Amino acid sequence: MAQFQRTASVSTPAGANWRDYYELTKPRVVAMLLLTALVGMCLATPGWPPWSAVLVGLFGIGAQASAAAVFNHVIDWKIDTKMQRTRHRPVAEGRVSQGAALAFAVVLMVSGFIACWWLNPLTAWLTFASLVGYALVYTQWLKPATPQNIVIGGLAGAMPPLLGWTAVTGEIHAHALLLVMIIFTWTPPHFWALAIHRRHDYAKADVPMLPVTHGVGFTQTMVLLYTLLLVIVGILPWLTGMSGWLYLVGATTLNLVFVGYAWRLKTQSQKGIAWQTFKFSIWHIFATFVVLLADHALRY
Repeated sequence: MAQFQRTASVSTPAGANWRDYYELTKPRVVAMLLLTALVGMCLATPGWPPWSAVLVGLFGIGAQASAAAVFNHVIDWKIDTKMQRTRHRPVAEGRVSQGAALAFAVVLMVSGFIACWWLNPLTAWLTFASLVGYALVYTQWLKPATPQNIVIGGLAGAMPPLLGWTAVTGEIHAHALLLVMIIFTWTPPHFWALAIHRRHDYAKADVPMLPVTHGVGFTQTMVLLYTLLLVIVGILPWLTGMSGWLYLVGATTLNLVFVGYAWRLKTQSQKGIAWQTFKFSIWHIFATFVVLLADHALRY
């Protein structure tokens, strides 16, 4: 990987501190992933899952998700320097060397894998596969190659509920895959709304995001179609008996509001709608999984 040749040293540039390493892990993203993993753990069993599985599982999943984020910083450093949103990231700005970041990522990856293996090998290998899917398949290959990068690569980010489920049960269940489907369907409209807002940044960095390659109008249509698909996917946990009425009402309401934002994005030219849609999408997925958890708690 040519990107890694920028520095051969693993030493940390002067001025780097723990906050820089903390930023490398994309803590807000990882926190959201851990929430979805926790919901997967809770829905895997009628009662509260064993504390050992919860604590060790969340550490292992979180460590490997953090490692994937650090690898992303290293691989994308050149792109990050060209974009307003990312040019102040620690590796892009030179506060942390690529070598030091790589060493940090490896430590996180190995410790996370060991923790997941302590629970069961299935969780360890699935979590590692998610790391590879995000750090290499998405970041290294798909992101610079195709406007469908976030659709294909989004599967890696959708895996935590399944990982949480397997951490508790040691097996894959269809209900866990439904949780994966929710995030997988949510990811494209979430990210494309941001891509519309930052399309000039992506064009400057020569990243083939959908608004750059196919135009804003086409991307707006795709956002709307995916939110409509999310309404359908969101009903499946209730139809299969995994969740009850509280989830059905809560998730359907959230999904219809998301459709409303997507409709405004498609039909109105008001400045800032794409950013508003993106911000709502974050609260949407957070609230959806909180409702899943609340519904499960009331039922059991």
